[in-house]
Amino acid sequence: MTPENRQRFILAGNATFTIVSKKTGIRFTYRVQSENSIHFVEVLTGPGVYTYLGTISKATHYRHGVKSPIDASATSAQAFNWYWCHRCSPMIEFFHAGSCGRCGRKLTVPESIESGLGPECARRVY
Repeated sequence: MTPENRQRFILAGNATFTIVSKKTGIRFTYRVQSENSIHFVEVLTGPGVYTYLGTISKATHYRHGVKSPIDASATSAQAFNWYWCHRCSPMIEFFHAGSCGRCGRKLTVPESIESGLGPECARRVY
C-alpha cells in the first residue's frame, strides 16, 4: 500500500490497522474513526477493547488527548505519533484489517485490498 493510500485509508472514517516496527518487532493495532472532520485515534488494549489516544485534525496533525487514560510517554502513544510523522518510512510495516476503511465491509477486489477502500467508498473519500 502506498503512503498516499495509507493516509487516505486511515482518514476514511472507520479504519483499523496494525503497524509493526521492522527494527524492534513491536506492533500495535489502532482504530481511527471520524466525526465532524476530527479523527479519533484509539489503540487496541485488550480483546476487542480500544482505548482513546488522541486526535488527528485537519488531516495532518496528531495530538495526544488530555483525556486519554494512556500517558503520552506510553510506547503505544509514542509509536502512533512517530508513525504519523514518518508515514513514508520503510522502517514500519502497515497492515489493514481486510475491511474498507470507510464502511467496514470485507474487501475482496485486489485493487480494493491494495487501497484499503471498497470501489464505492474510494469514489467518496477525498
